[in-house]
Amino acid sequence: MDSASSDIERLMIFEHARRTAEANYAKNPHDADNLTKWGGVLLELSQFGDIRDSKKIIKDAISKLEEALLINPTKHEALWYLGNAHTSQAFLTSDRDEAEGYFQDATQCFQKAVDEDPGNDLYIKSLEATAKAPQLHMELHKHGFGQQAMGGGSAATSNAKSSKKSKSSDLKYDIFGWIILAVGIVAWVGMAKSHVPPPPPR
Repeated sequence: MDSASSDIERLMIFEHARRTAEANYAKNPHDADNLTKWGGVLLELSQFGDIRDSKKIIKDAISKLEEALLINPTKHEALWYLGNAHTSQAFLTSDRDEAEGYFQDATQCFQKAVDEDPGNDLYIKSLEATAKAPQLHMELHKHGFGQQAMGGGSAATSNAKSSKKSKSSDLKYDIFGWIILAVGIVAWVGMAKSHVPPPPPR
């Protein structure tokens, strides 16, 4: 299977999950688990399309996750997803001060997630990675990712423009890559925990 058809398949899966979460929300708007899943799916969907669309979808994800946390302020999965959403926002923002604010928000979310579930290695690693994120952001934007992502820069030919767009898109996938991996691990761990057989009687 080539990467284009794989992307389309993933997009269809996430879009279906988004619609399911939306339908479940219509039935029960106070389900923090559903809102958390919805926010996570929106984060996945934010990697498709252009930067402007990604930013809009990430804002929608943040809204859903904050709503979940209003219902259940100690929901560590929602806190962790929210930290990832703020991190994504930061990397898609060229302004260093604005990005720094997003990184600080992400750090607070990851710290709260660790406080709620201290043994979770994924949360701990996310918190550690966020400490290094501002430096990575600065390097990325110093090397022109910011201009490419925001549609800036002047290219002499259309081939150069499409090459820049392709590189920008590849970099965006790289940035979202660790988020996707982490989301997948959390989903897998959550499913594994919910399907653990009861201990044998003694």
